[in-house]
Amino acid sequence: MLPLTEAEQQFLLQLARRTLQEKIQSQRLPPLTPIPATLEKPSGAFVTLRQAGNLRGCIGRVEAVMPLYQTVCECTLSAALEDPRFDPVRPEEVPDLRIGISVLSGLRDSRPEEVEVGQHGLYISCGLRRGLLLPQVAVEWKWDRTRFLEETCLKAGLPPDAWRHGSRIQTFTAQVFEEQEPIARTLTRTG
Repeated sequence: MLPLTEAEQQFLLQLARRTLQEKIQSQRLPPLTPIPATLEKPSGAFVTLRQAGNLRGCIGRVEAVMPLYQTVCECTLSAALEDPRFDPVRPEEVPDLRIGISVLSGLRDSRPEEVEVGQHGLYISCGLRRGLLLPQVAVEWKWDRTRFLEETCLKAGLPPDAWRHGSRIQTFTAQVFEEQEPIARTLTRTG
């Protein structure tokens, strides 16, 4: 994962916003504009939707199997429509949603003592069970390393101490950026 420039970050945020608005409000996808070459490279990413500061949806892909811009578009729609924790986003909610994007590095096998809170995201697996938490989650909840490992195990449906007993621990980093304000507030202030 190369660090994205401010212009590339803004392009992805605007693309996610247009995709969300068009699909939810008018049932079609926006036409694609020319894509910067950097965003054509495959990368994993997560898209997080927040409403009044509360989580409203978060879906992502760990594997770098498609171009980053396409990953962001698909994850935006999945976060809005397919996150099993929430009802699908309704058209009237779209203006109040704040979009955040986390562009992921590749996964790296790690030992528990190598996990750095605030720097690493975690992917813990054992058999068919897998759990992932983004780096910002541990910071947001003020978790230490042990709690971060335990919570990732719980997300995988494993006992909280499974990280001590043979589960595979992988870390990744993420470049995280978000809209400064939901679109409704921006339009109100400028309109």
